Amino acid sequence: MRYGYWLPVFGGWLRNVADEQMPPTWDYVSRLARRSEKIGYDLTLIAELNLNDIKGVDAPSLDAWSTAAALAAVTETLELMVAVRPTFHLPALLAKQSANIDRISNGRLSLNVVSSWWAEEAKKYGVQFDQHDDRYARTSEWLDIVDAAWKRDHFSYVGKYHSVQDLVLQPKPVAKPRPTIYAGGESEAAKELISQKCDAFVMHGDSPARVAEKIRDMSERRERKNLPRMQFGLAAYAIVRDTEEEAQQEQARISDVQQNAAGYQNYQQWLANTQLEQRVSLEEYSVSNRGLRSRLVGTPQQVADRIGEFERAGVDLLLLQFSPQAEEMDRFSQTVIRPATAHVASD
Repeated sequence: MRYGYWLPVFGGWLRNVADEQMPPTWDYVSRLARRSEKIGYDLTLIAELNLNDIKGVDAPSLDAWSTAAALAAVTETLELMVAVRPTFHLPALLAKQSANIDRISNGRLSLNVVSSWWAEEAKKYGVQFDQHDDRYARTSEWLDIVDAAWKRDHFSYVGKYHSVQDLVLQPKPVAKPRPTIYAGGESEAAKELISQKCDAFVMHGDSPARVAEKIRDMSERRERKNLPRMQFGLAAYAIVRDTEEEAQQEQARISDVQQNAAGYQNYQQWLANTQLEQRVSLEEYSVSNRGLRSRLVGTPQQVADRIGEFERAGVDLLLLQFSPQAEEMDRFSQTVIRPATAHVASD
């Protein structure tokens, strides 16, 4: 299992807790990233939203791409998975920008391609907002151009949404054959596109049984296309305590719904612009990315056992959220990651 975490570019992950003691500042996130690669974390996911979905639109949030470029220069081993939304970035320019960050990091950049869902954000920033299936059609063209730009020069492409003529991109990325492309989605359009053109599938939090079903479905789609196995990542909010009772008390605290929370106003818009396999309760929405559904809540042994279930289901990567980040990331490393590493080494 690889261990990753969401970089707290929004100042936290809890919609019902105003101040999580994790400010959205360069000083805080850079200290987290440097610390994380020393205590067993393999990857950080840098989300991209220009408005703060968690704490409310008037709250600050960090830009994903300039943050990633800066982190590339101050970290050594950490994979930088940067979220990118094709409606916000022309493909050839993003290919150039990401290739440069890949070079700065010596091959540690990857992309998390995300279909935009937030119509209000697009309107505020003057960006085209397509309907659901149109967004995925645009993304398909976008991926073709980015992939080609990374691999060859003097490339031309004419599509419905994008076109380039005699494109040259130098220098190419260090990562070969290309930086890893992750993506997630639950609609048929999303799953078919991802299975064909991406390298890894990332999922919202869920049970091992449902995760296993999703992995089986995506694996079968890949096999039908004669493509190699994908990697599979899963979002999870982690609470590790000495006793199960303490862990449950913390979960109850963070999921105590307050419908006047600043982040709640985005709830209905998010539901309206996504196509989910399961409805999301308001309590679950209190933590982003349905992280509580993965149920990494309990004693170190209980959490380790749950991780084992996900490994057997086919998960390669956990994308973890913590609050407060610095303290809980250390706790998880000391009680879950290091003991598991020591066990593997002894075997």
